[in-house]
Amino acid sequence: MNNTKTWLEGIGKTIDAKNAKAFSEYITEDGSFRFGNQPEVAGRKAIEGYVAEFFKMLKASQHEIINWWDNNDHIIWEGRVTYTRLDDKKVVVNFTNVFYMKNGLIDKYNIYIDNTPLFAN
Repeated sequence: MNNTKTWLEGIGKTIDAKNAKAFSEYITEDGSFRFGNQPEVAGRKAIEGYVAEFFKMLKASQHEIINWWDNNDHIIWEGRVTYTRLDDKKVVVNFTNVFYMKNGLIDKYNIYIDNTPLFAN
C-alpha cells in the first residue's frame, strides 16, 4: 500500500474523532473486528455499532504510531494510545493492530491490547 504511515494516521484520526461510521469504512462489508480479549464482531454495520458504544466510554483518545510493517496482504501497527476517561484521568496503553487486507480494505482487524488500566480506579 502506498504511504502506509499516512493511511495509519488516517485511521488514528478517525478513531480520535470518535467517528464510528468513518472507522467502519476502513473495513470490508463482511469484515471482522476483535478488540483485545473481547468476542469478534462481524460485518461493517455491527462493527460501527460496537465501536460507537466504546467511544461513549471515553472523553477522548490520541493514537501514536511507533512502527509499522506492510507486505500488502497484512499491515501491522505498533502504537500507543492515550485515553482520556470521562473523569478526565489520562491512561496510556501500548497496542499492536494486525490488519488482514483485501482489495485495499481491512478484512480482519485484530487489536492486541490490555485495556485493564482504562477501567481501573
